[in-house]
Amino acid sequence: MIKIPLTVVGAEQLKAELQRLKSVDRPAVIAAIAEARSHGDLSENAEYDAAKEKQGFVEGRIADLEGKLSNAQIIDPKELETTAEGRIVFGATVQLLDLESEEEVVYQIVGDDEANLKEGKISVSSPIARALIGKYVEDVAEVQAPGGIREYEVLDVKYL
Repeated sequence: MIKIPLTVVGAEQLKAELQRLKSVDRPAVIAAIAEARSHGDLSENAEYDAAKEKQGFVEGRIADLEGKLSNAQIIDPKELETTAEGRIVFGATVQLLDLESEEEVVYQIVGDDEANLKEGKISVSSPIARALIGKYVEDVAEVQAPGGIREYEVLDVKYL
């Protein structure tokens, strides 16, 4: 089985979503199906069809989350500080300088399910993260972007 890297925070978010799906969403869908069934003829019952479709989505998401969590390799960035020693690895938070625009950005490299650019979290499989992995402070990473190659200088690496 392929291990799926997750930060501790990301794993907790997936566990919380799974708990909500099992304890709130699943019972609500079951109740909606029962309510729709009580209306009689199921062949032309739009409420029943919608509830069954929602049930399929909820059950699919539960199975997806359970699979990801069972194959998860949970990595705590705080524990990496002693082993990584300034090297960019999964879970690291990096401060970068875009050499073209002179703009500073901060990203944390996280698992695919945790990525959220608005929160400064980029997927480990993104082009920028792949270019950064293994670099140190003052290294320059070249990233193939849609508009051409972008260069980023690594200003700082933290393990938060």
